[in-house]
Amino acid sequence: MHDIRWIREHHAEFDRGLVRRGLAPRGDEILGLDRDWRAAETRAQEAQARRNRISREIGAAKRRGEDIDPLLRQVEADKSAEAQAAAEAARMRAEIDEILAGLPNLPAEDVPDGADESANIELRRVGEPPRFDFAALSHDDIGERLGLMDFRRAGRLSGSRFVVLRQDLARLERALAQFMLDLHTREFGYQEVSPPLLVRDEALFGTGQLPKFAEDSFRTAEGYWLIPTAEVPLTNLVADEILDERELPLRFTAGTPCFRSEAGAAGKDTRGMIRQHQFFKVEMVSITTAEQSAAEHERMTACAEEVLKRLGLAYRVMLLSAGDMGFAAEKTYDIEVWLPGQGAYREISSCSNCGVFQAQRMKARYRPAEGRGTRPVHTLNGSGLAVGRTLIAILENYQREDGCISIPPALQPYLGGQQIIAHHG
Repeated sequence: MHDIRWIREHHAEFDRGLVRRGLAPRGDEILGLDRDWRAAETRAQEAQARRNRISREIGAAKRRGEDIDPLLRQVEADKSAEAQAAAEAARMRAEIDEILAGLPNLPAEDVPDGADESANIELRRVGEPPRFDFAALSHDDIGERLGLMDFRRAGRLSGSRFVVLRQDLARLERALAQFMLDLHTREFGYQEVSPPLLVRDEALFGTGQLPKFAEDSFRTAEGYWLIPTAEVPLTNLVADEILDERELPLRFTAGTPCFRSEAGAAGKDTRGMIRQHQFFKVEMVSITTAEQSAAEHERMTACAEEVLKRLGLAYRVMLLSAGDMGFAAEKTYDIEVWLPGQGAYREISSCSNCGVFQAQRMKARYRPAEGRGTRPVHTLNGSGLAVGRTLIAILENYQREDGCISIPPALQPYLGGQQIIAHHG
């Protein structure tokens, strides 16, 4: 959410940021409404002040025995004028808030310009993709040949974009989540949280999914939303709170099911597990100050990268362009893992710095150790990692010619020392 006071002082910068996002400038429109809103507020306050003053004069006139009818008529006129001006101010403020709620965060200065992923910049590649002496299979072919990945029965249960994992693949999914959570909590200092999977409108508004992206989430008949990512409950842990600077940074992690309607993804990744309505993900969230924000973004990205390094998976890190970032982000790094079955790098983590954007929607602030007043916190979020896509990467990168899957050494302790996943009849 954008601060109207900031827009007043940075009109040109605001419009330039919207243009970089591929949107039309809105500064003149918003500031015009803002001037009208403030004028209506002033009229209401002036009418109230007159009414209060005349009310005092009525008392004095009564004591002097004077005719108070003209004063009473003026009080009624001012009362009507105040109500009318207040209603007009409320209407215009609601219009301003509605416009601001639908506008994305502005890109940071070092974010490349561009309309889509074609303008993203590759920052680094880590690890070497495996070379096979046989034709690499995709994860869905591997899983079905193993007898452990069932899309047909999942479709019968729930429709498309669902899967049933059995036996060793179900255990592998669980092992991956536990491995990631152990790494983030034991080595990287994140607090593990088990949050609700159902949230209210306010929580989705706070992180930017509402009102613009309602169709991308699932809603229950009772009005709750299924979380599209644990970013929503984790970030909203500090909503409507004033933190002490000495508490910061706060770092949270959670492994949860996530639910997405994928309304905008018709026809994309219809095969396999790449894009599912339900998937498991380990999320990282940081709450920090403006001064720590950029360094925390680099740190969070490094934490996500370390998961891939420990698993021996080749990947690359991309800096997203202004047109390819998510709604709430001001800067995003995507980590893309190599998938031999597709012969391509695919996103497995997205680490975003949202600056004050979410904090202003959530009313999350902190009290500086020095100085007066409060300031909005900075919020950051990242996948550490998407568990389903990590499982995909292991199946495709650790596949063997005999159809078995080698288990990465880092995961073997979580699977009782098991080293291979073989076919199950």
